[in-house]
Amino acid sequence: MGKIIAVVNQKGGVGKTTTAINLAAGIAANGLATLLVDCDPQTNATGGLGVGRDPERVSTYDVLLGDATAEAAIVETALANLFVIPSSKDLIGANFDLAQQESREFRLRDALAPIRDRFPFILLDCPPALDLLTLNALVAADSLLVPMQAEYFALEGISELTGTLDRVSAAFQPDLGLEGVVLTMYDPRTSLSQQVAENLRGYFGDKLFTTTIPRNVRVAEAPSHGLPVLEYDPKSRGAEAYRDLVRELLARNGIYVTEGSPAGEIVHESDAEESE
Repeated sequence: MGKIIAVVNQKGGVGKTTTAINLAAGIAANGLATLLVDCDPQTNATGGLGVGRDPERVSTYDVLLGDATAEAAIVETALANLFVIPSSKDLIGANFDLAQQESREFRLRDALAPIRDRFPFILLDCPPALDLLTLNALVAADSLLVPMQAEYFALEGISELTGTLDRVSAAFQPDLGLEGVVLTMYDPRTSLSQQVAENLRGYFGDKLFTTTIPRNVRVAEAPSHGLPVLEYDPKSRGAEAYRDLVRELLARNGIYVTEGSPAGEIVHESDAEESE
């Protein structure tokens, strides 16, 4: 059964969608079928993967409202092994439309259940708000991955983040855990970035990813071309950082990528143990 990871932060502008896009692309580049579910009405993850915004196409909105299956909503991207359930602007009204529905918090979880076995990883790109859309993603997820900008306000959001995780775990999803926190827009030359990293490491321990994502113009340019930075400029600092983050994420899940090897040459923890 595939693992579902919600990429979430209630604060906007922290590189959440960029991280979701590039993690999905990076995992897929290593030969693992990957699904990115765009749960944000802004549809940035959809456009950032080169999938045109089509109001007539089945979207996350239709899946949440029960008007279509998740299977019917899956769209192939131009990248091998990478698929997306696109968003639409109709999601703006989803909070109102879901309010009177039964089991409204479990709609996404139930919709994804029939297709989980197809994808080793399913990533959910959440809107920057704690509403019914984000709640559906949190209930559907096995774990949360939190992009966090290296600034003072990131520290203020820690209690809010852990409080949300605790409340959702207690009320809806007892197995929900923290996959990790990744620092984005990181500049190691500034004392503030270093201080924030040190404080977050003291609070989250090994849940803070070793990999940091730097400020990089190529990362910012890539979405306008409908490409992950991994495809737009594979040799950029941003692309290198996201490749490192993919390797770290996979390693945390018992999947090891041989650096410099062709895509698809991966070793699962169980296979490595058998070869010893």
